[in-house]
Amino acid sequence: MQVLSGAGAFTAPRSADGSHWIEHLSVADLSVGTYSVPRGGTDDQDPHTEDEIYVVTAGRARLTAQGQSVAVAAGSVMYVPAGEPHQFTDVTDDLAVLVLFAPAEYSRRASPG
Repeated sequence: MQVLSGAGAFTAPRSADGSHWIEHLSVADLSVGTYSVPRGGTDDQDPHTEDEIYVVTAGRARLTAQGQSVAVAAGSVMYVPAGEPHQFTDVTDDLAVLVLFAPAEYSRRASPG
């Protein structure tokens, strides 16, 4: 067993309009981290090569993907399939999102060379 201390807690980014990512766990088939975007901040992530589950632990925003946009707040749980472009927008309260990647983040990324 491993306790993931701080998982899901908002962490302010270095830039007021940026975002912050911290990985709490990475094993072959799963990784877990917390993604934070401050109020008014910008989500600049690119699509991942792994499936993602988002669990909003704090804040309010919208999640936009495939021409749809949904309001999210603490307690919202969303699934985003691998490769699907998506973004948090309209962050009205500091947003903290627990992110679960399966398999582990970047494990499907093509190796250089």
